[in-house]
Amino acid sequence: MNRGLYTLLLHLAMPYAVARLWWRGRREPGYRRHIGERFGRYAGARDSRPLLWLHAVSVGEVRGAAPLVRALRSAYPQHAVLLTCTTAAGRETAQQLLGEAVRIAYFPYDLPWVVARFLDYFRPQMALVMETEVWPNVLAACRARGVPAVLANARLSEKSARGYRRLGALARSAFACFRAICAQDSESAKRLRALGADNVTITGNLKFDAEPDGAKLAEGRALKASLGGRRVLLLASTRDGEEKLLLDALGMFGTLSADTLLVLVPRHPQRFDEVAALVAGRGLALARRSRGEAPAAATALYLGDTMGEMALYYALADVAIIGGSFAPFGAQNLIEACALGVPVVIGPSSFNFPEVTRLACAEGAALQLRDAAEAASAASGLLADEARRAAMGEAGVRLCAAHRGATARHLEVIREALGETAQRA
Repeated sequence: MNRGLYTLLLHLAMPYAVARLWWRGRREPGYRRHIGERFGRYAGARDSRPLLWLHAVSVGEVRGAAPLVRALRSAYPQHAVLLTCTTAAGRETAQQLLGEAVRIAYFPYDLPWVVARFLDYFRPQMALVMETEVWPNVLAACRARGVPAVLANARLSEKSARGYRRLGALARSAFACFRAICAQDSESAKRLRALGADNVTITGNLKFDAEPDGAKLAEGRALKASLGGRRVLLLASTRDGEEKLLLDALGMFGTLSADTLLVLVPRHPQRFDEVAALVAGRGLALARRSRGEAPAAATALYLGDTMGEMALYYALADVAIIGGSFAPFGAQNLIEACALGVPVVIGPSSFNFPEVTRLACAEGAALQLRDAAEAASAASGLLADEARRAAMGEAGVRLCAAHRGATARHLEVIREALGETAQRA
């Protein structure tokens, strides 16, 4: 496929894209706000300072980007920072984590005239794209205007690489537009080079540098102290269908008992009510975080139906089962749990975090199991074995400490790619 055909198909898809925004806005009102930004229309005056632009598509990428944003503001204090997101949850997370430190907007649709409006308005000196967000028209426009683009914290699974290979010249030309690429690991670097990427450097994973919210940690620990010694099993960032699988499996092993509190945190906010109904339908005594309900002695399940509070939920946990890994979603981030000394149980699907999962299992910080039944059995065993939990938690903390430093390595690449332009601004 060439870029002309891609652009034509994207134009034809626009009515569907806008309708989908409105549809998703039924449960997530953020999708119905700031729609003009997606077409390159922005309210308010532009910041007069030179600007560094970073794109993070959703919640996970925003959290991963946070250490880099803070480092950029320190290294380039004379610059403004723009953070764009694609999802409403990503935008909300950016506001929670970074607040007024950055300007936050929606990413523009990848149409040439929309991209031109965006670049004319913000006039960024650099484009930093998190993980594997590769948009051909955006990248081509940046190169045409002399705006260096860097792919940050890049990861590329074999499945994603196959998808890009099917796009042929369109993908190769897009990857070639990057001035530099910071790959998380050697396998991602190898796949990126095979797709035509130049100047690939292995910098490690920015998520190892993320700092948990201290206030949320303290709140979580205080809540844990109020539970009277009950053990806590966290089902973290579960995806569609996984709650039923895991609740069924945990019931088989007797884990849902009076001395164990189950904390369930769905990955996507639009599913909070659906999951609450599922839990209530099983007759489990439920408390919901969003309603200010604290778990009582009779509470079987505490529903973490809030955004931006994973540090609180991990501070509560004795063991964490990581969602997204029991259906073919590739798993959610297990680094947060390891960094806070929480033993991890993860399912078979981990293609989003293959290297981290391998390292965590090899170091004894995590257990990867074949299905929900095995995971429930392992988690139940860990809840009963304090010494093993402590050993796994210590291994996780050591693992994360050993792999920090990606932010500093990213800054080195960014300085080289940016050259002297920012230094003179």
